[in-house]
Amino acid sequence: MNVKDIAEKCGFRIAAGEDALSRSVEGIYCCDLLSFAMGRAPENFAWITVMGNMNSVAVASLADVACIVLCDRVQPDEDMLKKAEQQDIAILLSDQPAFDTGLKMYEAIH
Repeated sequence: MNVKDIAEKCGFRIAAGEDALSRSVEGIYCCDLLSFAMGRAPENFAWITVMGNMNSVAVASLADVACIVLCDRVQPDEDMLKKAEQQDIAILLSDQPAFDTGLKMYEAIH
C-alpha cells in the first residue's frame, strides 16, 4: 500500500510531499525521540510522531521512512513544510493519538 492509499483509507490530511505519495509503506514506527527514530526507524515505514518541526524531516530523510504522520492534532510549522517539500517527504496529519493512529494504519495495511 502506498502513502496516498493510507491517507485516504485512514482519513488523514496531506500537509506536504505530494510527489512522495506513491511511496510504498511496509510498516509503522511510533517514536517521539528524534535520536531514537534516526537510528531505529525502518526504511519504508510510516513514522508516527508529535514532533512537528523541521528536525523531524531531517530524521525522516536520514532514516528513509516512507512518510511522517503527525498525530494528536499536531500541526507542522512552516519550516517543516518547506523542508518536506524540498526533500520529497510526505507529511500526513491525524487528529488521533499515536496508538489510535497506528492501529488505524495497521488495519488499513493488513
